Amino acid sequence: YVENILKFKKDGYFLEIGADHPEIMSNTYLLEKKYNWKGIMIEWKKHRYSELKEQRLNSIPVITDGTTVDYKKLLLENNYPKNLDYLQVDLEATNGSTLKALQNLDKNVMEEYKFATVTFEHDIWHTNKYEIRKISREIFKRRGYQLLFEDVHNTKPEDVYEDWYVHPELVDMEYVNSI
Repeated sequence: YVENILKFKKDGYFLEIGADHPEIMSNTYLLEKKYNWKGIMIEWKKHRYSELKEQRLNSIPVITDGTTVDYKKLLLENNYPKNLDYLQVDLEATNGSTLKALQNLDKNVMEEYKFATVTFEHDIWHTNKYEIRKISREIFKRRGYQLLFEDVHNTKPEDVYEDWYVHPELVDMEYVNSI
């Protein structure tokens, strides 16, 4: 998705909230390895730090709670541009942390920073306890994002887990609409 929407862009920037493993099921590994992207990878599992540090040389692993990070400070300290290419938010919807991370970004970052593409995990198939899908869609809409693919799923249509967005100011919408 990101690769295609951004026309196979080289030297991009990402913020990955919920990195987990550096390669397996990673949404940013290919971007870093094939297109020389740089990123900040937020992960709470301490045992992942050395793997992320050793295998993702262009990126910065940060082991912390993704709901409480001072994202603005982190982006400023690492001299990241105001317009980034990709935001991934993939924490645990079942405990509300995905929504809390997004609300943190909304309150502290999204006024100044924009993301060309976004994948946001709401896990509506698993839980609606926190109204994650509804509230997240309201936040993204208010911030000017366009929901391109809603309720993305793998094999079972009822197991929807993500929404995919673009920011129309940062992508070629004519191209996006053509694909």
